[in-house]
Amino acid sequence: MLDPSFFSYVTVMSITPGPNNLMLATSGVNFGMRRTVPMMLGITLGCALQIAIAALLLDSLLLWMGAIRLPLTLLGCAYLLWLSWKIFRAGAPELREKAKPVSLLGGALFQVVNPKAWLMATNVALIYSASSGIVPMMTGFVVLNLPCILIWAVMGDRLGKHLQVAWKLKAFNSVMALSLVATIGWMLVELLKP
Repeated sequence: MLDPSFFSYVTVMSITPGPNNLMLATSGVNFGMRRTVPMMLGITLGCALQIAIAALLLDSLLLWMGAIRLPLTLLGCAYLLWLSWKIFRAGAPELREKAKPVSLLGGALFQVVNPKAWLMATNVALIYSASSGIVPMMTGFVVLNLPCILIWAVMGDRLGKHLQVAWKLKAFNSVMALSLVATIGWMLVELLKP
């Protein structure tokens, strides 16, 4: 049985701003809800798999995470910087059909370099795996995570209807790109703390 705190922790971690939710809102604006669904499902699948891996390999994971923290964070920062550049350079509304949103596999694989997803997966595995079991934990995560990230994708989709003018879309994409750059800055500051 899952502890009630599991539900609040996963909900808060899933719904608060982070790289996944910024990318979902941006994809919703630029590609609409239907084309954002594969990325959304990939994010949930990737995070659920992280939780399973963390729970199965908990002891070794704790040692391993310390050793790979710096390279994983730097890789994540580099990827987010590249995404920021792509978002900043995103085209006008009439060019959306030519561009492609992140795929299901891309959304899942992004979790490998997403520090917030690793933090959540490790904490969930540490706190809940012994008392709950992996399958209930993953199921609970999926049931809680999907509606939370759906909010960001729907918000992006609805906002996209108001951003059909090229300068408005460019302004939105610039703000989202700068938000990801700010996330990179925060990650690096946290990494460099003694």
